[in-house]
Amino acid sequence: MENRILVIDDELSFVEALRMTLEAKSYQVITATSKAEAQEKLRDKPALVVLGTLTPAGQAFSLHNWLKQHPGYKDVPLLVIDARPEERLIKGWRKFEGMQLEAEDYVTKPIEPVSLALRIQRLLEEATRKIRVLVADDHTMVRDGICAVLTLQRDLDIVGEAVNGKEAIEKVLRLLPDVALMDILMPVMSGLEATRQIRNQCPQTRVLILTQYDEPENMLAATQVGAHGFIPKKAASEQLIAGIRAVYGGSYFPESYAKLVSN
Repeated sequence: MENRILVIDDELSFVEALRMTLEAKSYQVITATSKAEAQEKLRDKPALVVLGTLTPAGQAFSLHNWLKQHPGYKDVPLLVIDARPEERLIKGWRKFEGMQLEAEDYVTKPIEPVSLALRIQRLLEEATRKIRVLVADDHTMVRDGICAVLTLQRDLDIVGEAVNGKEAIEKVLRLLPDVALMDILMPVMSGLEATRQIRNQCPQTRVLILTQYDEPENMLAATQVGAHGFIPKKAASEQLIAGIRAVYGGSYFPESYAKLVSN
């Protein structure tokens, strides 16, 4: 599955050129020229789908919607190729369709197969990249619950657990996680002090504070010691996952924090 690409397009010369280019890079290529054939070929579970042009107009959009609503394929990376400007009315994406587009990448014809191969390589690398997470909380049931939620996410990898701030620092320095999920109140050393030391000793690890005490002063203190995000334990699991993904490349704070720092 890792190197299997499904190319859907009714322009045979384009499909053949792309197939040869991808196979030269050791990808396994499956091709389809219609929505029905593509749905059949998807049973081979490709790692990525290239959705090109289909006649009549609207077929590509219809297949796009089917993919995004199917539980087995909605998370497969999708690269959409729109028609040449002069062919948009025949086989391209209409304006209202483009506004509903859910794809990891979008290009238009004409485009060279080599350029597409580079985009495909980048999308596959992003799809297989995992965010390495350390979970630090002194309550076993809380840690177990967090880990149960995170293990269901294919882009998250739990690399360790810690029961206090001191152990969190030790494991961060040894395991080098991308994100440390840190409780504030823990024995031996608090999460805030651990965050401060992690910022100084291992700045590549980004800390997301998770606590039941979500008072404004705690949010401000978390920022002052170098945390990249703050989320209350009462938040839904979707918020926790969104917070981890956000701090991996940026920050994640409640809206109330923006008001706090502006005052």
